[in-house]
Amino acid sequence: MRELSVKECSEQCPSLMFDCKSTAELTPLEEIIGQDRAVRALQYGLRMRDSGFNIFISGVPGTGRKTSVVNFIQELSRSMPVPKDYVYVNNFKDPSRPISIGLPPGKGKELKREMELFTQGLVKALQTAFESEAYAKKREAAIKSIETERNNIIIEASKMAQEEGFLLQATQLGLSVVPMTEGRALTPDEMSRLPAVLQKEIELKRMDLEGRLREYLRPLRELSRKAESLMTDLNRTTADLAMDPLLEKAREIFKGNEAVERYLLEVEEDVLNNLPVLLLPPQSLPPGAVPPDPTRGYKVNLIVDNTGLQNAPTVIESSPTHNKLFGYSEKEVRFGTLFTDYTMIRGGSAHRANGGFLVIEAERLLADPFAYQALKQTVQQKKLTVEEPAARFDFMVTKTLHPEPVPFDCKIVLMGSPQLYDLLFSYDQEFRELFKVKADFDVIMDRTEENIRRYASFICTLCKKEGLRHLEPQALAAVIDHSSRLAEDKNKLSTQFSAVADLIREANFYAGEDGSDVIKKEHIMRQLEEKEYRSNMVQERIGEMIANGTLLVDTEGEVVGQVNGLAVYQVGDHTFGKPSRITASVGVGREGVVDIERQAQMGGPTHTKGVLILSGYLNLMYAQKRPLSLNARLVFEQSYSGVDGDSASSTELYCILSALANRPIKQCYAVTGSVNQRGQVQAIGGVNQKVEGFYEVCKQRGLNGTHGCLIPQSNVKNLMLKQEVLDAVAEGKFHIFPVSTIDEGIEILTGLPAGARRDDGTFPEGTIHQLVQSRLDEMAESIKEYHI
Repeated sequence: MRELSVKECSEQCPSLMFDCKSTAELTPLEEIIGQDRAVRALQYGLRMRDSGFNIFISGVPGTGRKTSVVNFIQELSRSMPVPKDYVYVNNFKDPSRPISIGLPPGKGKELKREMELFTQGLVKALQTAFESEAYAKKREAAIKSIETERNNIIIEASKMAQEEGFLLQATQLGLSVVPMTEGRALTPDEMSRLPAVLQKEIELKRMDLEGRLREYLRPLRELSRKAESLMTDLNRTTADLAMDPLLEKAREIFKGNEAVERYLLEVEEDVLNNLPVLLLPPQSLPPGAVPPDPTRGYKVNLIVDNTGLQNAPTVIESSPTHNKLFGYSEKEVRFGTLFTDYTMIRGGSAHRANGGFLVIEAERLLADPFAYQALKQTVQQKKLTVEEPAARFDFMVTKTLHPEPVPFDCKIVLMGSPQLYDLLFSYDQEFRELFKVKADFDVIMDRTEENIRRYASFICTLCKKEGLRHLEPQALAAVIDHSSRLAEDKNKLSTQFSAVADLIREANFYAGEDGSDVIKKEHIMRQLEEKEYRSNMVQERIGEMIANGTLLVDTEGEVVGQVNGLAVYQVGDHTFGKPSRITASVGVGREGVVDIERQAQMGGPTHTKGVLILSGYLNLMYAQKRPLSLNARLVFEQSYSGVDGDSASSTELYCILSALANRPIKQCYAVTGSVNQRGQVQAIGGVNQKVEGFYEVCKQRGLNGTHGCLIPQSNVKNLMLKQEVLDAVAEGKFHIFPVSTIDEGIEILTGLPAGARRDDGTFPEGTIHQLVQSRLDEMAESIKEYHI
């Protein structure tokens, strides 16, 4: 049997490879490391401007996803122009549909400022103009000319009436004709005393005169309309002259911009149409009431201001709700009802990112289904709309604003886990059409000399950026080794840079406590120990229960059908290994291998699969000439929280073989590894934690040089054991055996040869396989004898 050497149990980075006194002498890293595939995808996706080539960044947090995106975007955006400003202005024809105007960068603020000056000076300018002496004279002249014409017509009409014996009198209803006598109007009483024939004659004459006067006085009505037109023209001309200086600069600044020029003309027209409102004197209001602003409709609402930008914008939205992304309309209570208008529209991060790049956490986006659907809709239509979520999806029937959409051209970058990408890709057709570029960020990279040096440069960058103490070479080597432990592979390094950064930050704290100018290896090791101590309370309690006999685990002696299996537990961010007793009982029957965990509905599907594979192995090895006549029961003793995974399948097979052969297994060993039907032992996860978990139990009881673990040969590359375990291995107090087959493992556990099948299909006498085959043959005979 082969035992691993200390060198095979870990990979030690030599501190001499760093030709420096500390990382302060290294060159800072300018790019991300270990993510070549993701980098190429990012470069392609960011430069591809065709529709649908938005990017989904797949990977776990802490692998440099966001840093990479921001760095690449900033580099690319330098060659991209600054996008337009956008404003909303009043739609005077339909105020519920505000108009959007795109302007060159910085011009939105200018238009807003000019219109602010316009609204501030408009009322005063109008009042000054209409209170001026020049206006009064023009108004008086206009009125006088109209009055002169009116009086001339009335005088002529009066003469006509007098010639017919009537007087023309003014009443509330207009001009009336009354009979005249001796230069005065005939009273009703006098009229009634006249003879009936004369009364009738006067009435007929009056009616005839009224008809002729009606035609003669028709110009009075035209004169009234002329007077109204003259006053309107005078007022519009006066107001136009008053407004002209206020809008002169705006016209000059935006000359040639058709949208703004059209808007300014509409402003002028609206002012002229609303002069009575603008010139209305202030009214008395209830206490606390805000007086209405008659110029509110002429203000400009700037929702995107790119003043000061040098290139295309990059926006990282950390809270991607519908309102945060696409904006909203504020509301205020007026006289008991909600009120809103175009000046209360607020833009979102999509507005700010328009023409550039928008980075969003996918999981947070999906937390608001309205936001996700609206994002897809916006990208598909290439239009950015500010609407209430309910209105966007036709859930709202109350009246609200419907602002004119803004043209949308933005590269969307979603960041999420690989599992989330798979779900969206599988179940959302629109997602596949809109996010055609996937950038996969790996959690590991090759442990090459070049990558180690780049890793050191990354640490140099971190220390300089955050003002941390630099690392001496020995500390740097310890970080590299810990990175391989995080990667669970001595030939790899972890790209979870956030975990490495936290390690250095905490070590920097301990270096400060020691008054050290640099971070030393002892500070790195202290951080690892302190972090483990803060999180391993559950592990310690389990260790105490094993030590006091509450949890039964043997580390001495030999027992038939019993073996120490190894399991991995995770509590928060702490992962640890724990030995568990696995037992098997066998008897005559036809049920085969029965998993008690499964029968109790405490076993997961992967564990069940592993147990079923055991039946395949037994059939292949021992049931080629006669069927298995076996009832075998397997169980994880004192397991109350469920079992899953197949990493104990080889352990369970050893247990069954021991029970069938009636040969004891040495309890000084613990076993891990899955198995296939051909008896090959396969790799498992968490090998370091499993080995260290059994080591801790043995250390509590006293290492005597017999204890050890059996692990799959294919897991040797994953070993990055703690220094304490390495020291025990070096001193011969603890042993680690790599096994490739069940035969290798059973020989170590029982001390007996496994036995190779001979040409006649039998096994050598006294071997494990021969003893198992003999026991199974006996069971088969019992089946026949008792007709089971």
